[in-house]
Amino acid sequence: MGEWRQERQERRERGRVAEETARRFLEARGYVVLEQNFCCRAGELDLVVQKGNLVCFVEVRMRSGSKWCFPLQTITPRKQRRIVLAAMLFLKRHPCRGKALRFDVVSILGEGRFAQIEYLPGAFDAGF
Repeated sequence: MGEWRQERQERRERGRVAEETARRFLEARGYVVLEQNFCCRAGELDLVVQKGNLVCFVEVRMRSGSKWCFPLQTITPRKQRRIVLAAMLFLKRHPCRGKALRFDVVSILGEGRFAQIEYLPGAFDAGF
């Protein structure tokens, strides 16, 4: 049982590092972070950022290697629906009237200094 908890803790730490990497990446490009790790009954939004009149709900995906799949391949239609639902709940609590909305993905492949970061604005839509 101890091994399982250790592995889970390590996975959480890698996720935290990936989100911080994505945050710094976006801030360097002029985005302002409105929220990080917004949790609700529908799930979690990794980052909610704004640039001018645009609010982006950003999913951060990381893989240490591409042996099994690339980070973007892990965002299934089910995951997209959960992100959209979480975004709707975020907007109920934090109205963004008059702002354009978008769903983006930051993909991180590898770790440390040699990680490859790919930013996909408008990676998917809300489906309506």
